[in-house]
Amino acid sequence: MVKPKKVTTHVLQEMKLHGRKIAMITAYDYSLARIIDSTGIDIVLVGDSASNVMAGNESTLPITLDQMIYHATSVVKAINRALVVVDMPFGTYQGNSKEALCSAIKIMKETGAHAVKLEGGREILESVGRILSAGIPVMGHLGLMPQSIHKYGTYVVRATEEEEAGKLINDAQLLEKAGCFALVLEKIPAKLASSVSASLKIPVIGIGAGRDVDGQVLVLHDMLGIIQDFSPRFLRRYHNLYEEIKGAVQNYTDDVKNMNFPNEKEQY
Repeated sequence: MVKPKKVTTHVLQEMKLHGRKIAMITAYDYSLARIIDSTGIDIVLVGDSASNVMAGNESTLPITLDQMIYHATSVVKAINRALVVVDMPFGTYQGNSKEALCSAIKIMKETGAHAVKLEGGREILESVGRILSAGIPVMGHLGLMPQSIHKYGTYVVRATEEEEAGKLINDAQLLEKAGCFALVLEKIPAKLASSVSASLKIPVIGIGAGRDVDGQVLVLHDMLGIIQDFSPRFLRRYHNLYEEIKGAVQNYTDDVKNMNFPNEKEQY
C-alpha cells in the first residue's frame, strides 16, 4: 500500500497559493482520529474543546497541559497523513514566554504532534516568538477566543465594531510577521474574514467566518450530532449520531434484559 502524502506547513502554504481549500477538524482519541485521517482531511486539531466535549466542562479553561498531552498522544498514533496541531491550554503561555516555550516543547516531545495553536494577538507575541525560536510551528487564533470567555462575558460575534475589527486586522498582520504558519478566525463577520484572508500570505482557517477564507474547521462531536445542546449558525450537522448511538445501546439493553443476547451462535 502506498503511504499517503504527508501534509506539512509547506503543503498548506502551497494550497493557499493555488486556491485549494483546507479541511480541518478536531479529534481527541485514537479510534476516531484513525477514521478521520483516512478521509483525506488536511489538519487534525487536538482542541482544548476536549474540555467541553470529552470532560463535560462549561468552558475550555479547566483542561490542563497534561490532559491535552494525553489526548494529543492518542491522536498522533492514529495519523498517517494529516498535520496534527495541538491547542496550548489556558495558563500555559499567557504572560510568561518562558513558560510558553517549556509548555510547547513538552507538547512536541511527548506527543509527536506537528504544531501548536495559541489564542491572541499582540498580547502573546513574545510567547509566539519564543516558541518559534525553538523551531516549533505556531498557528494563531483570533476573533472569538474561548479561553477569554470571562473577559467577553458572551459568545456573540466578535469584531463587529470598527475598533475591534481594526485590532483584529493588526493582530493578524503581527502574527504573520512573527512567523505563524496559519491563522484561525472564529465567529467574526464574513466580510472582515475575507478581507483578512486576502491580505495575508499565510492560510486563514475559518469557523463561523464565512466561506471566503482558505479553509474551514469544525468540532467533530458537533458536526456528527453527538453533542445536541450546541447549535450556532455556523454549525452544519452531517449526522445525528446521538440518536443512532442511543438507539443502539437501547436495543442492546433490551436484548440483555429479555435474554435475546447472547443467542446460541454468540456463545462458545
